[in-house]
Amino acid sequence: MCAAHVYELADGEAPREMAIVLTIVGVQPELCLASEDYLVVLDSEDQLRQIQPDMTQLTKLDLRGVAITAPGSDCDFVVRFFAPNYGIDEDPVTGSAYTQLAPYWAERLGTPRLQARQLSSRGGDVGCVVGQGRVSISGSAVCFMQGSIVLP
Repeated sequence: MCAAHVYELADGEAPREMAIVLTIVGVQPELCLASEDYLVVLDSEDQLRQIQPDMTQLTKLDLRGVAITAPGSDCDFVVRFFAPNYGIDEDPVTGSAYTQLAPYWAERLGTPRLQARQLSSRGGDVGCVVGQGRVSISGSAVCFMQGSIVLP
């Protein structure tokens, strides 16, 4: 994972931002990382489904958002993504978060090809391939708007 900071949760007091993240999660995570977003790794999909974060607390964080992830029961990993500072309490499917999540899971699971599921209320399945310094992301989408941009 590029430019990530690993927070050692067992070694003393967490920095202020990580203390907020730990309060939001409500369970002891396996690991916390900071890159473009905070990445919080939990032990199970069930723990992830139970999280009810306080959006007011989330607005106190200094990074874009919080991606909370865990091993999946019928896919490689699952995730929920929260970014209230950007007007998104919980994002249905966050493509950009997978550029941080996929390298972590690829290394952990020992495979460059991954299947993920975002567990928001709308949810979505995402395929990821990690290789040559890039993450390729695939999935289904529904076109809900079409338009044109006219440049002067």
